[in-house]
Amino acid sequence: MILINKAITGKETATGIASPFQALLNFYSAFNNQNLESMERNWLQTDDASMSNPLGGIKRGWDEIREVYKKIFNGEARVYVEFYDYSIHPTKDMFIAVGHERGLLEINNQQIELAIRTSRIYQLHDRQWKQIHHHGSMDNPGLLKTYQATLLNNHQE
Repeated sequence: MILINKAITGKETATGIASPFQALLNFYSAFNNQNLESMERNWLQTDDASMSNPLGGIKRGWDEIREVYKKIFNGEARVYVEFYDYSIHPTKDMFIAVGHERGLLEINNQQIELAIRTSRIYQLHDRQWKQIHHHGSMDNPGLLKTYQATLLNNHQE
């Protein structure tokens, strides 16, 4: 296990090396820049991929996961998160990143601070780290309700 205290925001300098850090950096860069094409490159685009995040439900397969990101990226709300206080648990062909996300949800001149417990699992595929699973949970029920209502009800079709 590797403990890391420095946050990943997606603004860090890319290393160009296929590493757990680079895979996480690529994810947060894609997310915070609302770049669906980059997000697609970060995920394993098969039916094996799965996601259980604060928007609710379990999404299985890249096609379902992509729809969640489309709602987030194409809605009126803007979401920014960074990964911090995390550990990386590597094996030869996969790694698990376990930590916290903090950030902001902004909509209609209103800001909501986010706090999410997060784990991400990556698998080595063609010498590139590809995300195969994500789980995120919010401890605060009021924050969870606000987050879900804002992102699920205020997206553009």
